[in-house]
Amino acid sequence: MPVLDYFAGMHDEIAEWRRHLHAHPELMFDVWDTARFVAGKLRRFGLDEVCEEVGRTGVVGVIHGRSTASGRVIGLRADMDALPIAERGDRPYKSTNEGKMHACGHDGHTAMLLGATKYLAETRNFDGTLVVIFQPAEEGGGGGKVMIDDGLMERFGIQQVFGMHNRPGVPVGEFAIRSGPQMAAVDFFYIDIEGKGGHPARPHLCIDPAVVVGQLVTALQTIVSRNTDPVESLVVSITQIHMGSADNVIAQSARMSGTVRSLTPGNRDLAERRMRAICTHIGEANEASVTLDFRRCYPVLVNHADQVEMAASAARDVVGADKVDTDYPVVMGGEDFAFMLEERPGAFIFLGQGDTAGLHHPEYDFEDEVIPLGCSYWVRLAESLLARQEDEERYDVASVGNSS
Repeated sequence: MPVLDYFAGMHDEIAEWRRHLHAHPELMFDVWDTARFVAGKLRRFGLDEVCEEVGRTGVVGVIHGRSTASGRVIGLRADMDALPIAERGDRPYKSTNEGKMHACGHDGHTAMLLGATKYLAETRNFDGTLVVIFQPAEEGGGGGKVMIDDGLMERFGIQQVFGMHNRPGVPVGEFAIRSGPQMAAVDFFYIDIEGKGGHPARPHLCIDPAVVVGQLVTALQTIVSRNTDPVESLVVSITQIHMGSADNVIAQSARMSGTVRSLTPGNRDLAERRMRAICTHIGEANEASVTLDFRRCYPVLVNHADQVEMAASAARDVVGADKVDTDYPVVMGGEDFAFMLEERPGAFIFLGQGDTAGLHHPEYDFEDEVIPLGCSYWVRLAESLLARQEDEERYDVASVGNSS
């Protein structure tokens, strides 16, 4: 099944949905208008069930196939939230919400899953139940975990779950995936330094937090360079330093913050342990108070091997075997679909975005050219995993469709 003609015919309409969402970005869990837009579409598509406010502002739709005798239930997930970034560029559908933009392509993810849902609700050419999941707060809010805590998997009987994300740098018309760890665990840290402020002409009477900050910046980098096995991946990035209010004042305090990315529980624990030791001892050496707030956010995203093959097989059917990379390098970015993969077997695949601005860049824009590819992938995946008895020989997925 190559790209479906259905989506070529619907391309302009789905792109218009995407551009509407792009022009009206919302953040974190505050995606009320986006959720209403999604729920309205699902109801017009004639789904068997549409549930709002799952995990605060998530939307879930249910489609039963022509038969449900197999008892199989799969979930397909898209994210809905935007980022607190001021959009640059002059496109006609530019963000109308100041300081907010869809800089990660969630507008495209939502539109593609909506397009696939419309087709699947019309055809219902499968045996089992399809659950479409529209999630809030992927960008730092852990919306996937909140939906799980609200009973997502048990309430809808989801047995396997799949996600997709666009990927700048991967050519348009190609997919990429790997088994095992695919994306890093994400943690954030906040370091507060309390010194003793005063006049910069009398530094001997002060405890200068700037000196402490400088030592911390250098020492924290040794966690990667001197405490971690060189063949393993770990990132410690300091992204903010706030201190002082005047040129002729030694500040009383400072705050540093940043992020840690890791691929193993051991390195995650190591990073936190070493950060605490460094903060404590540098503080003591400078007679300053240094406190660390280390916040564990998203776990490592681990793809399940059987489901990776299912996803790759569906992608091959859409774009050809030579256009699907099943050994794509690990990405040190994070993704809260990891929470769903801790609950159920599944896989997360990348869809080529081409040579565009990078994710989280103020000039990024989702490439509408890939919409038919993404929609067709979702349909192929759903119909193959929920193949009807008379189709199973053709799809050759009778055994994997029943795996869990």
